[in-house]
Amino acid sequence: MSTPQHIKTLDFVLDGLMRRYSERVPYVQRVVQCMVRDGLIASAEDIENDHIAFRTMGVPQLGIRSFEKIFLHYGYQRRDPYNFPGKKLNAFWYAPPTDRHPRIFISELRVGDLSAETQRIILSYTDEVKADPVEHLNLDDGAAVDAFLHQPLWRTPLWSDYQRLAEESEYAAWVIYNRYYLNHFTVSVHNLPLGYNTIEEFNVYLERNGFRLNDAGGKAKHSPDGLLIQSSTIAEMVEATFDDGQGGTIVQRISGSYVEFAERRVLPEYASLPAEQIRRQHRRDGFEAQNADKIFESTYSTQTERHQTAM
Repeated sequence: MSTPQHIKTLDFVLDGLMRRYSERVPYVQRVVQCMVRDGLIASAEDIENDHIAFRTMGVPQLGIRSFEKIFLHYGYQRRDPYNFPGKKLNAFWYAPPTDRHPRIFISELRVGDLSAETQRIILSYTDEVKADPVEHLNLDDGAAVDAFLHQPLWRTPLWSDYQRLAEESEYAAWVIYNRYYLNHFTVSVHNLPLGYNTIEEFNVYLERNGFRLNDAGGKAKHSPDGLLIQSSTIAEMVEATFDDGQGGTIVQRISGSYVEFAERRVLPEYASLPAEQIRRQHRRDGFEAQNADKIFESTYSTQTERHQTAM
């Protein structure tokens, strides 16, 4: 159970994540600036963050079972499991301790399902982490947790290793460089003014303002029950410094993080509620594997190479 101190520490950690994420993903600031300019919100604080997401390597000392300890400590509760056979991923989502905090989605790569060569490359890095690092982290020290989430877990990757990983798993390549960087945050569009409060309408607004959307599975990704609709930008390309294998470094542009958008419709049993009475608990909760499967591709070259342009 979370305490007031846990919530205070959680707020500190989330603020640190969002600050660095916003600095690294200019899309975030541009989306907010457009929304303020056009009167959709008064300030960034008006945005409800539906969820944030993290990617991990599924090895014994890391992966979900290590990483989730941070947020379980602050009162999050593990909910539904997900399986992504094609991408060789597992995931869980976590319900927050209060309605003002975002849900969390944590995924991990099933390293053991990959080719022997890809496993060898991954383990050459992750084996540098000798034990579960969260076990030795003071989770009541917000500054320590914030620093941990933004520090390297292993040596700077070789550019050649990154390329080889990407050939089999672009998820693996993303994690080997980005580690625990926040993968994305999510704007709840159903809370926006009429004309902008559905994914279809908001996608039109985004594209009118020059934002490029992930079109894997369609720009609007619908759950089978029709109550969860999601979209996302394609990942920002970031300048990444790699080991060149010859004692020096090489800078390459690779996929960083992106912004997601979610519309959670009112559950049928609450359809008669007046709009001003609708709260989070009245809307569709959780996630949908087929939606998430395509959202993952926001960082994939099939999206970034086709759509990423200078803005």
